[in-house]
Amino acid sequence: MPFKKHTPEEIIGKLREAEIVLAQGGTTADACRRLSISEQTYYRWRKEYGGLKTDQARRMKDLEKENARLRRAISDLTLDKLILQEAAPGKLLSPARRRRCVDHIRKELPVSERRICRVLGQHRSTQRKVPRGADDEQALTEDIIALARQYGRYGYRRVTALLRSAGWHVNRKRVERIWRREGLKVPQKQPKRGRLWLNDGSCIRLRPEYPGHVWAYDFVEGRTHDGRKFRILAIIDEASRECIALLVARRIRSTDVLAMLADLFILHGPPAHIRSDNGPEFIATAVKEWLGQIGVQTLYITPGSPWENGYCESFNGSLRDELLNGEIFYSLAEAQILIEAWRRHYNTVRPHSSLGYRPPAPEAVPLPVLSSGSATLHLRTALAKEVIMH
Repeated sequence: MPFKKHTPEEIIGKLREAEIVLAQGGTTADACRRLSISEQTYYRWRKEYGGLKTDQARRMKDLEKENARLRRAISDLTLDKLILQEAAPGKLLSPARRRRCVDHIRKELPVSERRICRVLGQHRSTQRKVPRGADDEQALTEDIIALARQYGRYGYRRVTALLRSAGWHVNRKRVERIWRREGLKVPQKQPKRGRLWLNDGSCIRLRPEYPGHVWAYDFVEGRTHDGRKFRILAIIDEASRECIALLVARRIRSTDVLAMLADLFILHGPPAHIRSDNGPEFIATAVKEWLGQIGVQTLYITPGSPWENGYCESFNGSLRDELLNGEIFYSLAEAQILIEAWRRHYNTVRPHSSLGYRPPAPEAVPLPVLSSGSATLHLRTALAKEVIMH
């Protein structure tokens, strides 16, 4: 005869029948025979359910289920805590780090892979997928390192733009991943300065609206290897960000400024405005009268407020950061050649962040991109044709 498991309600009903038999003068054995149970079962039932009613037994059963559920929850929380403690400190941001962490925890704790993946937020299909790099990963890494070595002050965003112009079909995130994996870094720049504001909240600066609207010029100082100083007159177009000219000489007077402006006005046409600081070469009477005769309005910034000439100051910082701080000029002629080569590179190749990582004045159309994602020409071959300045 198969064993039958009685519910608490059935047990309480049988105990009531046994009480009736005992009340009529019967013995415990008689009651057990009538209920078809052993005396041991009867005493065990009476010890556990004696004096209880059906609703009370049902409530006790619900409490036992709730207690079991709470014990399981506490056990799960304790196990999850152990898993998190065994995991690596900090956030596991990449699937590869989570994959390594899951393998480590499985070696240390007797926990299933399903449970660890649920705690760490790793999908099981991602955990079991064998990582396989792209076919062109090695070539792309070599090109990124070559660009980082040649242009030490460029970050991964500018390097991404250079890769795309060379024919690579690659997004910024992939370049950033390789950049961080190879340990490539760019030192942090100085914090930006604020602008000069009037009491009514307006800023003292005319905004450029189109190429040729506002030019800006300023001086940058450098030294040759023998310690002698030379000056650089930088002239830029604020709207297009193009560097129009870089005049390099030991001394630059107001007459030299006039001669340079005359050549540029013939080549590009005179701008509507020209912005500068209050240097003696810019506020000279001859310069002001000559510009007024041509119809070019002068914009002089407030003394001690270089941020009002922000476009030119930013260009000067890039010139010093990317070229002057990393080159040794043994003569003035060498400085003139290298600085002019850098100007051509700045205008035609160097990606500009404010222009959507495009150069101010590109000379050629970018190379076509293959559907496979690889460059049509190796970047190293294209770079070999350029002037190496770093």
